[in-house]
Amino acid sequence: MTETEQQILQALHELEATAARCRTENPPPPLTPIFARLGELTAQLPPGGNHDLRHYLQRRSYEKARLWLEGVDPEKGTCRK
Repeated sequence: MTETEQQILQALHELEATAARCRTENPPPPLTPIFARLGELTAQLPPGGNHDLRHYLQRRSYEKARLWLEGVDPEKGTCRK
């Protein structure tokens, strides 16, 4: 995993944790800075990098991007039986 990919994964974990806090905190914590950071990091990905990761991030499919970075196939889902 590249340094940029590690930073993206960290930002995705931060987004997930902050979004969870939005349900309980008043006022809710801001998500905009995290989205901006993810946009900046996405722009830093090399043109020849992984197409799937870039696609997930550009479409704002952040859960799929996180799963992909964690080595899980996001297209198979995360259902546990």
